[in-house]
Amino acid sequence: MKICLANSDNEIQQIRQLQSLNLKENVEDSAIDGFVTACYSEAFLHNMNSSTPAIIAKEKNKVVGYALATERSLLRNHPLLNDLSDQINDIPFCGKRIGDFEYLVVGQLCVAKEVRGQGVSQQLYRTFKNTYKDHYPFAVTDVDTENLASFRTHIKAGFKPVGTLHYGNSDWNVVVWDWRPNS
Repeated sequence: MKICLANSDNEIQQIRQLQSLNLKENVEDSAIDGFVTACYSEAFLHNMNSSTPAIIAKEKNKVVGYALATERSLLRNHPLLNDLSDQINDIPFCGKRIGDFEYLVVGQLCVAKEVRGQGVSQQLYRTFKNTYKDHYPFAVTDVDTENLASFRTHIKAGFKPVGTLHYGNSDWNVVVWDWRPNS
């Protein structure tokens, strides 16, 4: 398996296809398999990828996993992410508010069902951190409280819960992966 940065239209299309297969409404047993909530257009994925390339896992030239990186400036271009940013910025963190920092958002993490249990998520997140830790103090994301598989994956990677939110008809755990030295 190869872990790398997404850099082609074909890889963006494959990310979109994998996302579609794993949307909450398309997953048979979301309690076991986990799911993704946000549906991004191909154009939005291209915008995300142009400033902060996605980390992808490829097997035989097929994208089988991804971790999307999203700069805060793009959050306003998607209704669900816009709602997230409005609320997340007010959460206390390290004596300030999250919004007082120039953080990176994990726009989504997804691994194809056929390669789950092989450590792909952790490989994606290791590369994600190594790619972005010198540019941002931490990464932040939210996990639907019904998505226990995803929550466990994030905690295992090093994310820490910092609060909860309600938006988009769901409750969310907000988690931060602090990359600053001595944190």
